[in-house]
Amino acid sequence: MNQPNRSRRRITAALAVMVAATLTLSGCVTAFFPDSLGGGNASLPSPLPDTDVAENLRPYYGQTVDWKNCGTRLTCAEITTPMNWEEPAAGTLTLKLVRSAATGSNRIGSLLVNPGGPGASGMELVKDSLDFAVDSSLRSRYDIIGFDPRGVGESSPVECLSDRDTDTFLFDTSQPRPGQAGWLEAARAQAKNYGEACLKNTGPSLEFINTVSAARDMDLIRSLVGDPKLNYLGYSYGTFLGATYADLYPANAGRLVLDGAIDPSVSSDEVSATQAAGFESALRAYLTDCLTGSGCPFRGDSVDSAMTRISNLLEAVDRTPLVGSDGRKVGSSTLLTAIIFPLYSPNNWGALGDMLSSVMDGNADVALSFADMYFDRKKDGTYSSNSNNAFNAYNCRDYPSNDDPAVMERAAQEIQKRAPLFGKYMSYGDVLCANWPFPDGAERTEIHAPGSPDILVIGTTNDPATPYAWSVSLAKQLEKGHLVTYHGEGHTAYNKGSACINKTVDDFLLNGTVPAKDPDCR
Repeated sequence: MNQPNRSRRRITAALAVMVAATLTLSGCVTAFFPDSLGGGNASLPSPLPDTDVAENLRPYYGQTVDWKNCGTRLTCAEITTPMNWEEPAAGTLTLKLVRSAATGSNRIGSLLVNPGGPGASGMELVKDSLDFAVDSSLRSRYDIIGFDPRGVGESSPVECLSDRDTDTFLFDTSQPRPGQAGWLEAARAQAKNYGEACLKNTGPSLEFINTVSAARDMDLIRSLVGDPKLNYLGYSYGTFLGATYADLYPANAGRLVLDGAIDPSVSSDEVSATQAAGFESALRAYLTDCLTGSGCPFRGDSVDSAMTRISNLLEAVDRTPLVGSDGRKVGSSTLLTAIIFPLYSPNNWGALGDMLSSVMDGNADVALSFADMYFDRKKDGTYSSNSNNAFNAYNCRDYPSNDDPAVMERAAQEIQKRAPLFGKYMSYGDVLCANWPFPDGAERTEIHAPGSPDILVIGTTNDPATPYAWSVSLAKQLEKGHLVTYHGEGHTAYNKGSACINKTVDDFLLNGTVPAKDPDCR
């Protein structure tokens, strides 16, 4: 799953950044689940010469790519990219790619896909969940290319704490919360310790884990897979990555689809406020549906009274955390993650009700299991990915931050005004990045991508992680942006059951057809 779906805010108990690590600041990881894979092992076209690249970049654009079998009808490769694109000789990073070859004979080219995050693995997406990310029409005509962006998964990953220390960072309930004595000093100390560990264990590349560099990496990938233009499908945070690419390389952009868009011009505080309101709206939608069923844990309540009960539950576990069977504790941060995690899709609303029932009965284990799924934590206490570390690294370089108490207090009041339940847990989120080893995050500005071709921007009207208003805004910002609206619930829309959305996206990616007007899909 933002932020997402990892559109999340930088979270930890001490940093009081809501367990909304599962949410704010960026996008969110779109939830995909394993199924059978398509693809083949046909050889890729030769890399393009790209003689117009700078002399000091030609060794990268001219490198040989060795594709090897890596699964059922899959091939994988590793390429080298500059650590610092401004100084290509300063060092290198490695990027891992996976390809599922076009299943049909009428191949168009390659389609790069990104599942979001920042921090989600495109390698895993193509290896484990391709059918859920890209439909059969696209798999027939395109080689689907998944990649782990720099700092993510298998691509020169960001490494920070040990598994045990990561547990403390994410689940410790002993740290003071905002408003309590010494909370800011404790949060700053924890943030500095975490950032120093990331720098020590990752090295100098930590400075260059950012979206602009990742977008430049995508142009290298485009050339090395032999495509004159980049065709791309990006979900959630992947929309920011795709829009950034179009802005940097408009002449190299092909057919780009951005699903569940992020507004690149909004501040981190605005991201938090908008996402808090979005998840609050999604929670109300869940409760409205829940109250019509016999198994609802809030049966007999109104939506408002059920919201009050959930608010009281969050406050109660803050006062007296629940203890899981493994000794870990559930405070408000972990419980909020467990609430938000299933809100990404209405298909998970039943599981959300079961989890809330268990917490009201004093059981912490289901909530912990939801948080573990979000953070890729296995039952043995190890973490199967570095998604949370990569998420923090990208956001701290992509957003400016300020942990001045007065500034954070003003922002907190605004967030809580717009989202009375979630707002108090999604405030004060700048502490981590203000104390990052490289705290000078990029300024947020509109992206216009002048000179690019047509770009589809898909927005879901009640998307909790990347609210619809962001898709509307990005489509207006882009010189050739076209808004496609899906009237519905959940995070992202393509290949989620709407024939209208699927047809619009497929017609564009397969034929270049741009809708004459917003199709207003249902």
